[in-house]
Amino acid sequence: MRANEFAPTGGLLGLLWLLVAVCLSFSAAAAGRLDEAHLDALIAPIVEAEIASRHIPGAVVLVGEGDAVVYRHAFGQRALVPAPEPMTVDTVFDLASLTKVIATTPAVLQLVERGLLTLDAPVARYWPQFAAQGKEAITVRHLLAHTSGLPAGVDIRQAMRPEDVLARIVALKPIARAGGDPLYSDVNFIVLGELVRRVSGLPLDEYGRRRLFNPLGMHDTGFLPPATQLPRIAPTTWNGGGPRRGVVHDPLAARLGGVAGSAGLFGTADDLASFARAVLDSDPRLLTPASLQSLFIPQTYPAASPRSLGWRPQAPLAANRAALPPFGAISHLGYTGTGLWIDPFSGIYVVILSNRVHPNGGGDAAPLRARIIDAIASSLPALPAERIAGADPEQAAQVAPYIPKTVAQPVRTGIDVLEGESFAALRGLRVGLLTNRSGVDAAGRRDIDVLARAPGVTLVALFSPEHGLTADREGRIGDDIDSLSGLPVRSLYGAARRPTAAMLDGLDAVVVDLQDAGVRFYTYASTLAYLMEAAAAQGVRVIVLDRPNPLRADRVQGPLLDAERRGFTGYWPLPIRHGLTLGEFARLFRAEANVDVQLQVIPMQGYRRTLWYDDTGLPWLPPSPNLTSLTATLLYPGVGLIEGAEVSVGRGTPTPFEVVGAPWIDGAQLAAELEALHLDGVHFSATRFQPVAGPYAGETCNGVRVIVDDRDAIDTPALGIALAASLHRLHPRHFTLNRILGNLGSQASLDAIRAGTPPSAIVAAWHDAQAAYLARRAAFLLYP
Repeated sequence: MRANEFAPTGGLLGLLWLLVAVCLSFSAAAAGRLDEAHLDALIAPIVEAEIASRHIPGAVVLVGEGDAVVYRHAFGQRALVPAPEPMTVDTVFDLASLTKVIATTPAVLQLVERGLLTLDAPVARYWPQFAAQGKEAITVRHLLAHTSGLPAGVDIRQAMRPEDVLARIVALKPIARAGGDPLYSDVNFIVLGELVRRVSGLPLDEYGRRRLFNPLGMHDTGFLPPATQLPRIAPTTWNGGGPRRGVVHDPLAARLGGVAGSAGLFGTADDLASFARAVLDSDPRLLTPASLQSLFIPQTYPAASPRSLGWRPQAPLAANRAALPPFGAISHLGYTGTGLWIDPFSGIYVVILSNRVHPNGGGDAAPLRARIIDAIASSLPALPAERIAGADPEQAAQVAPYIPKTVAQPVRTGIDVLEGESFAALRGLRVGLLTNRSGVDAAGRRDIDVLARAPGVTLVALFSPEHGLTADREGRIGDDIDSLSGLPVRSLYGAARRPTAAMLDGLDAVVVDLQDAGVRFYTYASTLAYLMEAAAAQGVRVIVLDRPNPLRADRVQGPLLDAERRGFTGYWPLPIRHGLTLGEFARLFRAEANVDVQLQVIPMQGYRRTLWYDDTGLPWLPPSPNLTSLTATLLYPGVGLIEGAEVSVGRGTPTPFEVVGAPWIDGAQLAAELEALHLDGVHFSATRFQPVAGPYAGETCNGVRVIVDDRDAIDTPALGIALAASLHRLHPRHFTLNRILGNLGSQASLDAIRAGTPPSAIVAAWHDAQAAYLARRAAFLLYP
């Protein structure tokens, strides 16, 4: 095995070597905090409510801490038809996709340890026929991390033998490039299960029994459960003359004879607890410490929904987990209603097993799982984000924005002020909430949960902006349900971008808590403006919980938007760096657009216009996938200005908006051209990078790295003009200048670039309009 066999792509090296020591010390300090009575008071009402709502027939919930199982309870019924059967703690469940992480992932990693598989080897090395239809670049790591680009499944509408399913997989074409953003796929793990068979000489079920389950004492876990287990198995759907019991629910796994790398495993809560303890204890019967550490290391860039080897990284279990980076712990869910969470920081593991598809294929285990995990996390102490920082500099850089700078008097955001005033502004109201993951209070709790529990407040609906409620999605977003609160989520970046009358029906007010970027073409201000117009038409109040302008609210830079260019990426004539908080923008927009809406802004306390975000004492929670740090956000109004013109701006890299490139750029030449302009506060160096997403995904891009020397001196829209002018002059055939007009917003500035006007002269031409704007905005400012 190579020394770096388990190192992820993207350079995230050695995260958990330090993490293990940190976790062990934290776990030791935290040991014994949970007790059965306390957990029962938290968990039992949740499970009983989900049963009463007919989301599940019953469930088994197990919580362990260290070597002890602290809580193990069965609720409701194992079966409802043809006759009721009570749920028992030793019930055997169809684990569905938990198969991927309990059987397939450890089997593959054991074979890597033995030198029979290599993570970064092409799959075709072990299964030559797999290379067909453009799959020759897919590696074992890509399969484990769901970055293979393969579709979720295969067409099995006709009866098929296992060999027919494998032949269909060989004939599949990827739907995305290998190594790109994660696409969750059962096919990935079916292929991995086949690799286990090919290189070990054992089918996956036999391999799992010999090498995994028996050594760990997991005697109730396996594929194709024996007849002796049938009375204890929780049935899934009705199957002809009776319930499906002991026969895998997943249709694709069933076509493979019930043994697949994606599904087919059956097991109990106690067996999953044994597995979780083996992970936390670095049990050599399971995997080596290096292999176990690899389960926690993200394999994807922060802009993507993170994936490790097999698992999904999660924030650790802590009262402030909503304000923590989304890695450190791991989890996985199963379609039938199952789930497993393992947190090395607290030493806690949670098993939630239900057969929500019984008896008719319906049910919904999402609220059950989300609410239990939230209840357990909320009962634990807050976890400082710095504990998650690893030894690797790149990983430390990812965690750093979540670690607030120590300041004498941290800023109190609108939600904290509202809480301090006992929610007086919302008392007696039925409200909706427009927010995303950036909407948390000082304790790290989601606004959604705070308002849902606020006395005298009835929270009835949620609204999400671009990038969705979790702020990690790209492209059009549909409506959804927030699994934790159970509230409907109305997307304002899907079929509708303006709230409809039906969406606002029955609401007294819509509360808005979003972290804006301070940039005109960032769409959250437009979404707020659309909401204000729709609310005015329906007589609904708008209440903005204010947050900082991250780029200093005393800085105004860039051209104003041409009046005729109003649209979603610029709805009001503002400069690119507009120097407003979102609450101040709402006040300005209501007055200047003459919107007859009842508006209330809950101002921050302790905020001053001269503060950068990291001077506020607040953690940076990325408000969208690529604004992963304050540096990315600072460069966004300059580098982001040109991204429509067939260049990569580092989306899908560790440093979005800090690089600019394309295959056709001469990086050294461009760096020299930009350096000659002597822009304040910034310099440039030639670089090469390979983005995962955006233009030229998977291609090597040549270009420049933008290095900030003095953030107080930099004029980022001027940087954008310099980039555009240089690229237009050096590469006029490739750099399509007209395509930057949407973000630039000024035809005169575009024409000046095309005419060869020096960037400094273009920037100077903005002065008068900026001065007039400063006079316009003065009446609407809330902070000194």
